[in-house]
Amino acid sequence: MNATVLLIGGVAALGLAIVLAVLSITARPAPSGIARALTTIETHYSQQGSLPADPERDAFGALPGWLPGWLRGLAVRLSPTGITTKLQRRLDLAGNPSGWTPDRVLAAKGLGMFGFGALGALYGVRAIGLFVVGAAIGATFGFFLADLLLYNAGTKRQDKIQRALPDALDMLTVCVEAGLGFDAALAQVARNTQGPLAAELSRVLQEIQIGKSRAQALRAMTERTTVPELRAFVSALVQAGELGITIADVLREQAKEMRLRRRQRAEEKAQKVPVKILFPLVFCLFPSMFIVIIGPGALNIFQVFLGK
Repeated sequence: MNATVLLIGGVAALGLAIVLAVLSITARPAPSGIARALTTIETHYSQQGSLPADPERDAFGALPGWLPGWLRGLAVRLSPTGITTKLQRRLDLAGNPSGWTPDRVLAAKGLGMFGFGALGALYGVRAIGLFVVGAAIGATFGFFLADLLLYNAGTKRQDKIQRALPDALDMLTVCVEAGLGFDAALAQVARNTQGPLAAELSRVLQEIQIGKSRAQALRAMTERTTVPELRAFVSALVQAGELGITIADVLREQAKEMRLRRRQRAEEKAQKVPVKILFPLVFCLFPSMFIVIIGPGALNIFQVFLGK
């Protein structure tokens, strides 16, 4: 009897050891303090929006939270694979407006499909052909409306970052040449400026403070933007840090180059103005001028030929 009990106990202990070994091998390691803090920041920005330094983050309004989950499921089925990742990328470019999350955007796409589809069907209710066509066009427009809004918001935000970059670099250069460290100068620029660029710089400082390296934080900022000038600036700054070049010299050259690019963009836009106003002139202004100037003469010629 004692031998049987010992055998059962040994088998149970062996089984428990095997289970514990399997759990220890397959269990995911607990994230470190830095990884946990970075995850918290990413979750905060993806769910709550940009920093308070960005006044445009509430410009689009919060999406309603009462949207049912089946709308999201329907939008996911009608969307290509990886739509959640793509939407998060677009939200990052738009500054993560308050209340805009991938799940809510997907639910809004489903709601827009049903809402605008119903409006289109109501427009063509008198004929079956118009009913089907109106419903299809309305549903398609409603489904892609959220994507259009996100794209528009991201484009406007990137344009604001591009316009604010030369002035921010000038201020950063002055602060560094005055004796401040790069991080302190970055904090001064983020504190004394407003807009999307200030929000991005504040986020870079937060990531540096929790243990992320400066190069990693700056490169992460370029992944959230599409401005080529900002990417070039970050690349030059990272290379200067790796090669031991003085940051003040790099900032001075980059600020000069940014001002030159801004002047070139302004000249390019000025050269495009004659082409852009050509069609309004031809189709809107010239016909009106012809009517006002040639109209009375044409009436007089018409009367002379008719003998009146």
